[in-house]
Amino acid sequence: MTERTDTESRKLLGRLRDELAQDAPGQTRLDKITALIASSMGCEVCSIYLFRDQETLELCATEGLKPEAVHQTRMRLGEGLVGRVAQRRQVVNTANAPKASGFRFMPETGEEVYSSFLGIPVQRLGEALGVLVVQSKDAREFSADEVYALEVVAMVLAEMTELGAFVGEGAAMSARHSHPVMIRGTTGQEGVAEGHIWLHEPRVVVVNPIADDPQREMERLNAAVDELRIGVDKMLSLAGPDQEQRQVLEAYRMFANSKSWMRRMEEDIGRGLSAEAAVEKEQSLARARVGQASDGYLRERLSDLDDLSNRLLRILTGQGQDTGAEMPPDPILVARNIGPGELLDYGRSLKGIVLEAGSVGSHAAIVARALAIPLVVHAKGITTEALNGDPVMVDGDQGIVHLRPDDNVVSAFRDKIAMQAEALQRYASIRDKPAETLCGAKIDLMMNAGLMADLPSLPSSGAEGVGLFRTELQFLVRNQMPKRSELSALYARVMDAAQGRPVVFRTLDIGSDKVLTYMKPNDEPNPAMGWRAIRVGLDKPGILRMQLQALMRAANGRPLYVMFPFVAQYEEYTQARAEVNKALERERRLGHPLPSKIEVGAMLETPSLGFAPRKFFEEVDFISIGGNDLKQFFFAADRENERVRRRYDTLNVSFLSFLEQIVERCAASNTPVSFCGEDAGRPVEALCLAAIGLRRLSMRPASIGPVKSLLRRSNLEELRKVIADTRHRGAMSVRPAVMEWLRDQ
Repeated sequence: MTERTDTESRKLLGRLRDELAQDAPGQTRLDKITALIASSMGCEVCSIYLFRDQETLELCATEGLKPEAVHQTRMRLGEGLVGRVAQRRQVVNTANAPKASGFRFMPETGEEVYSSFLGIPVQRLGEALGVLVVQSKDAREFSADEVYALEVVAMVLAEMTELGAFVGEGAAMSARHSHPVMIRGTTGQEGVAEGHIWLHEPRVVVVNPIADDPQREMERLNAAVDELRIGVDKMLSLAGPDQEQRQVLEAYRMFANSKSWMRRMEEDIGRGLSAEAAVEKEQSLARARVGQASDGYLRERLSDLDDLSNRLLRILTGQGQDTGAEMPPDPILVARNIGPGELLDYGRSLKGIVLEAGSVGSHAAIVARALAIPLVVHAKGITTEALNGDPVMVDGDQGIVHLRPDDNVVSAFRDKIAMQAEALQRYASIRDKPAETLCGAKIDLMMNAGLMADLPSLPSSGAEGVGLFRTELQFLVRNQMPKRSELSALYARVMDAAQGRPVVFRTLDIGSDKVLTYMKPNDEPNPAMGWRAIRVGLDKPGILRMQLQALMRAANGRPLYVMFPFVAQYEEYTQARAEVNKALERERRLGHPLPSKIEVGAMLETPSLGFAPRKFFEEVDFISIGGNDLKQFFFAADRENERVRRRYDTLNVSFLSFLEQIVERCAASNTPVSFCGEDAGRPVEALCLAAIGLRRLSMRPASIGPVKSLLRRSNLEELRKVIADTRHRGAMSVRPAVMEWLRDQ
C-alpha cells in the first residue's frame, strides 16, 4: 500500500472527523458525508443505507441519486445488490451492476446510468447497521486500495452510528438502544421475570475512531499488544496440566503473535483509524466470519480471536470489567455465554438470564434450572442491543425477551405475572394434599435437584422427595476433581436437608454437552451418542468407585438410592452394580457404617434398554425414564436443534405406546418405574403419563403445584379411554383429543 494512498485515506477521515465535530442535525451530517466521500473517491454517487428494522434497509442519504428517493427507497434484506451486501456482510464490487446477479432496478433513484458499483457493509462487532455504496458511470471495478479505504470509512460510520451521530426523523435514523425490541430465543428454563439489564461483559465504547498521528497510534497498539502477550504467557504458566485449557491459551498466544493480524491493524491505522478502531474493525470482521463459518473448529478459533480482541480493547481504552456501574436491585443478566461457576457467583440475586449463545442442555441452563431462574438462550443480538439498566421482561415459557417494552407489553406481561402469582396461591393451598385423581389413583410427585440451594424448596414445593439429584454440578463448577471427603460431606448435607424424604442420587453424568475441563477431551463427531455418563464411569472405574464410597459414607446408616445414567444395555447395569457391591465390601472391611438399605436403579434414556431381557427388569431395583434424552433418540431429533426438536410431540401415539410398553414390562416384573424430565413438569403431559400407568413423576419444584392441581381435578380412567380411542382412529398425536376432553371437563 503506497504512502500516497494512506495519506489520501487519512485526509478523507480527517475531513470526516471535522464534519462530525460540527453541531448539526443527523440528516445534515449524513448529507455532507456522502458528498465528501463521493468527492474524495472521484465518484458520481455515494449513498448510505441504514436498517429501519431487522429486515428492511432505507436510503438515508445520497450524493448523485435523485434527492426525492431519500427515505422513500427501501429494500428487504437480500434484495438487490445493496440487500445482498447487508445479508452476506461481504463487499460487492462490480463493473456492470445492471448485469450483476441479484441486481434490482429502482426507477425512483435514477441509478440506471451508473455502471460501476461498490457496496461495503457498515457493521460493528458482527452486527449489520447498514451499507455504504459508491457508484460511477465508468465501467470499472474499484481497486483493492479503494475497497480498503471505503472499509475504513464504513468502520468510522459504524462507530458514529453507535454513538448517535446520525439521529433524525424516521425509524432508520432513530436513536439506537432507545426503541422497544422483541427478541425470540429458546426456552432454557421456564418462568417469567421483570427487571433491568446487567451486562456480564460491559461493552467497550470507542469514542475516538479517527486519529491524527499514525506513529503515536502504532506505538499505543504495540505497547498494548506487548501487554496482552505478557498476560497470555502468564495465564499459560499458571494453567497447570489441564490440556484443554492449555490448548485454548496456546490458540490465544498464536493469535497474539500473529503477524498478519498485526499487519492488518497497522494498515488500518495507516489509513487514519485510531488503535482502538483498528482493533474493533478486525474484531467486527472476525465476528461476521463466525456466523458464516460451517466448520466448528474454525468457529472456535474465530471466537478465540474475538475474545482476544476484547482483551486488547480493554487494555487500550482502560475500560475494564468494573465500569463503576451499580447492579440494579432486579438484575436480568445478559451475556454471550457464561460458565456454571460464574453463574453460581451471582446466585439467586438474578431475576432472569438471557444468553446470546448457550443451549438448553448447557451447564448454565442446568444451574439456572437448579436456581429456578428464568432463562432464554439463542437470543440473537441481545448483547449488542442491550445497555446496562435497560428495562426488560423475560418470558422463559415462550423463549421471548422484551427489551425496553412499550406500555401495552408491560401491561400484558404484568397481567401474566399476576395470574401466575394467583395460581401459586392456589397451589399453596393444596401443597400438603396428595396428588390423588378423581378415580382414586395416587401419583408420587418428586422434585429434581442438583445444588444444596435446591433443597430448601423441598418442603414448600409439596414434593415427596428428590427423584433426581444431579451429582455432576459439583464436578462442573470446579477446575479439578473434587475430593471424596468433600463429596461425602455435601451428600450428607443433602440427605439432612431432605429430612427423611428419599433422595435418588444419579451418578456422574458427564460427556455430551457436559465436559469437565480437567479431563482429557475427546473429539467425537456426535458426543450426545458418544463417550458419556455410565460409559465414562465404567471406563474410569476409579471415579465411579470414589463417588459410590462418598455416597455410602454420607448415608451413614440411612437408606441410599443410587441411579446410573444412560444405561443402554443390561450388561452395563450388571457391571455398574458390581462396582456397588465392591464399594460396599470395601466399606465393610474398613469398618464404616453401611446404608440401612441400598437400592440401585437405572435411567432408561435409550430405546434399546426398553427391549432389554426380562432378567434386567427383574434385577434392577427401580427404573427412571429419562424423558429428555429418550425422546431425542426415539425420534432421532437433537433436542439442541431448533429445526427439528419441536417437530416431535411427547403425546405422539408412537412415543406414548413405547412408554406404555415399558410400564407394562415393569409391572410384569414388579419393578418401580418413574418418569423424569421436562415433560413430567408440564401438566397436560404429566396427566397423560399418569393415564398410561406411570405413578411417579419427577420435575422441577415450581412445576409440582400446577401438575398436582390438574391431577386432582381429573379422572384417569376417562382419559385412558380418550387416548385409546384416539390411537384406534389412527391419529398421529393424542394432544388435540386430550385438549378437547380437558375443555369439556
